Amino acid sequence: MQALSLLGPLDVLEPIARYVVLGLVLVNMGTRMLAFRNYKKQARDDDRETLSRWVPHEISNVLLVLASFYLLTLHHHAGIVLSTLVLGLFLTDFFEVEARSVEMRRGVPLDKPKAALTASFVVFLYAAYLSVFFLIKPFWSAII
Repeated sequence: MQALSLLGPLDVLEPIARYVVLGLVLVNMGTRMLAFRNYKKQARDDDRETLSRWVPHEISNVLLVLASFYLLTLHHHAGIVLSTLVLGLFLTDFFEVEARSVEMRRGVPLDKPKAALTASFVVFLYAAYLSVFFLIKPFWSAII
C-alpha cells in the first residue's frame, strides 16, 4: 500500500520540513530587527503620515505561515500547534506596525515591538523543540 501524498512532489521535503520552519523563524526574527530599524528611519522623516510596511519582513511572515501550514499536512499535532502560534505572530506583527504608525503620528518615540518579539520567541521555542529535540532526548528520557 502506498502512503498518501497530499502535495505530490512537495512531500519530498518532509524530512527537512522542521528544519526549514526553524530557519524561517530565525530569518523572521532577523527581518523583524531590520524592519524596526527601517521604521525608526521612516519616523525621522517629517513629511510622512504613516509607516509603510517593510516588504522583506512581510515576505518572511507569509513564508513562515505557508511553511507552518505545510508542516500541518505532514505532522498534524505539531502542525496545528505551530500554525496557531505562527498565525498569532502574524496578527501581532500586523498590529505592531499599526501601533508604530500611531506613535509616529503622535510624535512620540517609537516603542520596540515587544509583543511581536515575545510571540516570535515562543514560536522559536516550539520550532526548536520540534527540530532539535533529538539532542536532548537522552537526558529528557532519563529524567522522565
